[in-house]
Amino acid sequence: MDENPKYRRVVLKLSGEAMAGDAGYGIDPIVVDSLARQIHEVLELNVEIAVVVGGGNIWRGIAGSAKGMDRATADYMGMLATVINALALMDALEKHGVVVRVQTAIEMKEVAEPYIRRRAITHLSRGRVVIFAAGTGNPYFSTDTTAALRAAEIEADVMLKATKEAGVYDADPRLHPEAQKLDAIEYLDVLKENLKVMDATATSLCMDNAIPIVVFDMNVYGNIRKVILGEPIGTLVGGSHHD
Repeated sequence: MDENPKYRRVVLKLSGEAMAGDAGYGIDPIVVDSLARQIHEVLELNVEIAVVVGGGNIWRGIAGSAKGMDRATADYMGMLATVINALALMDALEKHGVVVRVQTAIEMKEVAEPYIRRRAITHLSRGRVVIFAAGTGNPYFSTDTTAALRAAEIEADVMLKATKEAGVYDADPRLHPEAQKLDAIEYLDVLKENLKVMDATATSLCMDNAIPIVVFDMNVYGNIRKVILGEPIGTLVGGSHHD
């Protein structure tokens, strides 16, 4: 098999739920170890990889605000939850000999570096994995938007959106068993048809900066590596004009 990566610098977006495995909440060490091994395999292709983690396995800001909590406070709690996930992933990666730096958008010097764009790029160029935690540091922005923003800032070639589905469908596959998976779709169609790839802010950011998005199933071991090698799995959003 051709071992020539299609992408050289990537941002991998992991949801908080991805860390929880089947339990749906908390952190499953076996799942996190599997993610760490897959990221390690990608590093061995000499690909620079940054990771953005969500926090939904611990706390969802939107759910908190729906129950009457102040939205900004609920969102800050969600940002702190992402730091817990980032530290768990850092620990798992280090057990596989990977050098990792966690950078947070909310300063907490005792556990992580503050987010500094140039420092992040330096880490990546030296073969370290950088985990971006605490979202953008602002309430009202999702971790998908964080991933799009960081991808633009570090000039990533692609944003990899790891999900529980095989890709993007023309309808919700859980509600419509006949829904068809799409191999490729343009950003504007995602926005127009309100397909649940990412929120509109994240999609627009990728569109404005011509960053392709690959949506793929992270529950299949090795898929992260396959996407980076350019194998046609998942759905490519907005990248057709790059090929």
